[in-house]
Amino acid sequence: MKGALIGCGFFAQNQLHAWRDMDGVEIVALCDQNDERLRQCADDFAISRTYTDAAEMFAAGGFDFVDIATTAPSHRPLVTLAAEAGVHIICQKPFAETLADARAMVSAAASAGKTLMVHENFRWQSPIQAALQVVASGAIGDPFFGRFSFRSGYDVFSGQPYLAEGSRFIIEDLGIHILDIARAFLGDAHQISATTRRVNPNIKGEDVATMLLTHKGGATSVVDCSYATRRTPETFPQTLIEIDGTEGTLVLDAGYRLTVTGQISQSRDVAPPVLPWAQRPWHNIQESVLTIQQHFVTCLANGQIPATSGADNLQTLALVEAAYLSAAEGRTVSLADL
Repeated sequence: MKGALIGCGFFAQNQLHAWRDMDGVEIVALCDQNDERLRQCADDFAISRTYTDAAEMFAAGGFDFVDIATTAPSHRPLVTLAAEAGVHIICQKPFAETLADARAMVSAAASAGKTLMVHENFRWQSPIQAALQVVASGAIGDPFFGRFSFRSGYDVFSGQPYLAEGSRFIIEDLGIHILDIARAFLGDAHQISATTRRVNPNIKGEDVATMLLTHKGGATSVVDCSYATRRTPETFPQTLIEIDGTEGTLVLDAGYRLTVTGQISQSRDVAPPVLPWAQRPWHNIQESVLTIQQHFVTCLANGQIPATSGADNLQTLALVEAAYLSAAEGRTVSLADL
């Protein structure tokens, strides 16, 4: 299976490493508007075909899928080009700037009969997957409450300086992941209430957000995110989870310790492996990149719909939009309104 990648920036290096690790997959073309970055990436990964224009790359063809590793403003035109070229698509998050754009991309891929998956990798982290398996097994009964927490003082701006420039920050960049995790555990939500705050004076967007979700199945959850939290030891980039069920409780704690208290109690280490090309503390996220990309390829091979398909991600993106609306207007927002 041959692929192309658009966007050779900071995070795309993880995606290229992961593609290279996978049997039966080869990235044959790269595209980036920055010549220097494009050449460096091509040299690092021994990829001979390079383009600064995506339309030219699609016209040349010769690949089965495209990995769009750019920022949200470029996603709709690139997904549209990919659908018109008849290739499958994996697209970086946030999927779109607006729900209208997201729906248009889902429609374009569907009309072309091609798979569209969003690179929503946090739920694919092995500690998260281990916790999901416990809940799915019924070990804690029916979940009725969850807390999903990501709090850190890690400097994410040194590697991705553009994060400090947008009027939206933590919900759009990080909270979107944690909201997706909440959906993976407790199902879709039908309303949300959110508050936000900017603590760091050197950024334009919010760096603290607290969200209360009511899920369609009756459970409630708290999703709290912060890049203004100073703690020792630093827990970046871990998502801490607590799920209360009718038969017990699950806790995924700092240091990747998974504890289940219920009919059968257990505590075990679910720390992710450090891949040869990975480095701490990013190894948790880096491993999930390999896992989600393998899921994408497996779905293509088997004709299955990916767990984080474009259509599925509409629900996560709607939560992001509803959270910002709630924070701005100081009210609970129904997802039906969107």
